[in-house]
Amino acid sequence: MSLDKVKKLAKDNGVKFVDLRFADMLGKEHHVAYPASSISEELFEDGKMFDGSSISGWKGINESDMVLLPEAASAVLDPFAEEPTMILRCDVLEPSTMQSYSRCPRGIAKRAEAYLKASGTGDAAFFGPEPEFFVFDGVRYGANMQGAFYEIESEEGHWSSAKKYEGGNSGHRPGIKGGYFPVPPVDSLQDL
Repeated sequence: MSLDKVKKLAKDNGVKFVDLRFADMLGKEHHVAYPASSISEELFEDGKMFDGSSISGWKGINESDMVLLPEAASAVLDPFAEEPTMILRCDVLEPSTMQSYSRCPRGIAKRAEAYLKASGTGDAAFFGPEPEFFVFDGVRYGANMQGAFYEIESEEGHWSSAKKYEGGNSGHRPGIKGGYFPVPPVDSLQDL
């Protein structure tokens, strides 16, 4: 996608903010938002400076300056933002060289793909997230001088077969480690 197409997408959808996103080495997504007026040739050539010292495992405060360089082809509208917002995925660069930061996951993936091509091992590499999550009805925990505890409530948990629920309790629950990719009716949260 070209800069003109990014600008058109923003204009056609009344975009108010551009959300620059990047991930750390653990896969946690981070972001910083700017007014939509920031969408310019300069943004895609020079990027935006940010403080990398707050990203776990990255830089110390004495060398924390880093650059977020967005990729125009990554432009998508954020379906969850209250204000119309465009998301742009970014490479993280060293400001002194404008080269990829050694711990930027996008940069690592690009270098890995370049190595595969150069070594003749492959033509392309495909990388992507593997979203996994848990849905709980409640979580309680505590720690003090007297003791520590945690308690997880889940209507689907095998430990919940004896509980009374509004609408009844069929008693059927996925077994331990049996809730990974089941189909309905075992997966009662299909329409979450």
